[in-house]
Amino acid sequence: MSIEIRDSPQFYLTAPTPCPYIKGKQERKVFTHLVGERAVRLNDLLTHGGFRRSQTIAYRPACESCRACVSVRVPVADFVWSRTFRRTLRDNADVVSDMRTPTPTSEQYSTFRAYLDARHADGGMADMTVLDYAMMVEDTHVTSRLIEYRLSGPDLPLNRRGEGPLIAVSLTDVLADGLSMVYSFYEPEQHLRSVGTFMILDHIRRAKAMDLPYVYLGYWVEGSKKMAYKARFLPQERLGPKGWDRVES
Repeated sequence: MSIEIRDSPQFYLTAPTPCPYIKGKQERKVFTHLVGERAVRLNDLLTHGGFRRSQTIAYRPACESCRACVSVRVPVADFVWSRTFRRTLRDNADVVSDMRTPTPTSEQYSTFRAYLDARHADGGMADMTVLDYAMMVEDTHVTSRLIEYRLSGPDLPLNRRGEGPLIAVSLTDVLADGLSMVYSFYEPEQHLRSVGTFMILDHIRRAKAMDLPYVYLGYWVEGSKKMAYKARFLPQERLGPKGWDRVES
């Protein structure tokens, strides 16, 4: 007699689709569901093994002839605050950040929509509606947070809660060993501030303050301009066949 172990995750493989990072390549993903009481623990384990989360799905590349997607994490205790990174912090000294429960707002969606239209108009998320955005934020069984980034200072317009203009948002998972940046977006008109870089630096500071050793940045893809920025955060660890390998430069 066979016994079905209901608490064991079941993994599935997607059909090949065009790769969004390397022209001419096909991608496949292996995925499982993150639901129920096991979701938090399973998300920790799978993130450590190179998976990413999208709502209640954990996935990772499973391409037959390509291993270009490499999971990257930053060891916060050893992170090198270069002159460029310190300048980015100074340039954003008027930005305040607040970690909140994952509750979507129309203000967030406005920023999300502007970001997609300016940076990813031909991407897979380009047609996301306000309801799709709400699902992206709320549909989770793990410890997830939204970090809002707002301008501060005199003579700025304030919302009903007395907060300054929203310029960026990060959907972030709080893991047992770090912060995982699930998805981040920002107002395109603020690009001269290097807001994307600033959000990563803020996560590094937050993780250190929370006594968490890592910030997970997702996949770095060698040869992809979209992912090249992740290689700047050093030292970092990249997941290889034998585990996490440290990269200094």
